[in-house]
Amino acid sequence: MSDHELYPIGDAAHRSGLSVSAVRFYADAGIVEPTGVNRAGHRMYDVGAIARLELVRTLRELDTDLDEIRRLLDGGTTLHDLLTTHLEIVKRQERTLRARRAVLRTLIEQGGTTAQADLMHKLVSMTDEEREQTIDDFWNDVGAGLDLPEGFVDRLRTMRPVLPADPTAAQLEAWIELADLVRDPAFRDAVRTYLHDAYSTDEGRTVASAPFQDFMHETGTPLAEELLAAHRAGESPRSPRAQRAVTRFMEAATALSDTPLTPEVRDRMADGFQQVPDLMRQIAEEDAASDDPVYDDTHGRYLSLVALINGTEEDHGSFPYTWIAEAMRAAEPLHP
Repeated sequence: MSDHELYPIGDAAHRSGLSVSAVRFYADAGIVEPTGVNRAGHRMYDVGAIARLELVRTLRELDTDLDEIRRLLDGGTTLHDLLTTHLEIVKRQERTLRARRAVLRTLIEQGGTTAQADLMHKLVSMTDEEREQTIDDFWNDVGAGLDLPEGFVDRLRTMRPVLPADPTAAQLEAWIELADLVRDPAFRDAVRTYLHDAYSTDEGRTVASAPFQDFMHETGTPLAEELLAAHRAGESPRSPRAQRAVTRFMEAATALSDTPLTPEVRDRMADGFQQVPDLMRQIAEEDAASDDPVYDDTHGRYLSLVALINGTEEDHGSFPYTWIAEAMRAAEPLHP
């Protein structure tokens, strides 16, 4: 193909992958005009014009608007910017299709009704921004007027659902339940009441304080993971690795209150860990008998649904409390 040769409309259509009628349409619309005409008055196209026709075909296959194509060819935008914009459009379309597939799959598996199908489609088809706003509205309402340590509610709101692009049926069901719950005024009131009751006491305010929360979610997390890694590796709680990890963890924990890590403090921490399973069972029994808002029905339900949606569920029942307690009791050296 010569750079200077002119080609009749049939050749231009063949080389660009368009029909002759489409080439005529783009010429009449002022998108890609012919380079010239021959003596018989037939439209002729050079290599550059054919290349532009190929670009138009590609962009139209991507559902690009004719006005956008015209702006591109007239120099009003760049190909990079145009393609970047359309990549985002394609991504949104892909997410929508994945959501629809998830809805259909779940409805088929569960034999859902028309009303359920409509609700599921509305909730799952939310944009990321709409989902974020739904959660923000929930925490804004729950946190309004709560007399809790500064920054505590903001830390709670960081635990947010992120629905995967291709959710499982369980994740889809969890998001639907969560979206319904966080919009329910009664659930919001129950969460607000639970947080007030749990964290407005002296002990609760200590747990909700910034130093304690920083330790739990920042400083203490890698130290605890180091300790759990030793347990998962089958180490003895008295092994050098476990002892190094548990000592660092206890030193960081006692530093919160400037308390020396004495044998007495060590033993109290070990006793505390040893008693956690019994305390958890006791709390569960008290919650079951209570008429007031409780963790599992309020903030706990919110967190469990978020964990299911995000795929971060943990089996707290298998947490090695006894192993950690034994490692603590064996920890050396300690302050006198």
